[in-house]
Amino acid sequence: MGNAPRARRKTAKQRRAAVTTIAPTKVARPWGKWLIGLGVLAAIVTGVIYISADVSSSPQTAQEPPPGTEIIPISDVAHTREPVAYALQPPAGGSHHPDPLACRVYTAPVRNENAVHSLEHGAIWIAYDPNLDEDSVADLERIARRSEVLVSPYPGIDSAVVITAWGRQLRLDSADTDLLTQFYLAFHDTTAPEPGAGC
Repeated sequence: MGNAPRARRKTAKQRRAAVTTIAPTKVARPWGKWLIGLGVLAAIVTGVIYISADVSSSPQTAQEPPPGTEIIPISDVAHTREPVAYALQPPAGGSHHPDPLACRVYTAPVRNENAVHSLEHGAIWIAYDPNLDEDSVADLERIARRSEVLVSPYPGIDSAVVITAWGRQLRLDSADTDLLTQFYLAFHDTTAPEPGAGC
């Protein structure tokens, strides 16, 4: 067997040339994303400051009650399953049945004692003369779409429409939707002993 040719040793110059030089990789810094994020954050903070300043400089005031609204003093308040002799018809507060009346439109008269319990929870009660014309009754029923409003006929009532909150009442000669809405905004959940309890 012949001797295999011996591999030639590379010179130092050849070894240096064989080494591939890799340029250092630049790490991408997301400055653009950071700047966009900071800009969005600054806009949010500015908006919050602006809104806070606007609210503090012009506080929201409660809706004024409509003219003619009566303040009804309420004395005895207790749960009872017995009939209650209310001095005012419809009543604006006082002792009442343990079960509140569901807030909705009723086509027949409702029990005072249950309706008063709903008033205690912040509801608004619109009672009307059963002889009220159909268009006016329809207007009242539209108002009942608001939260916590009950509407019912009330035989023997001395006004066309009476709207009641706990300790407040307004008697009207017609279904004046503007005044009824104003009363609602002024007294819904504001004078009741248990506001927001629902009905």
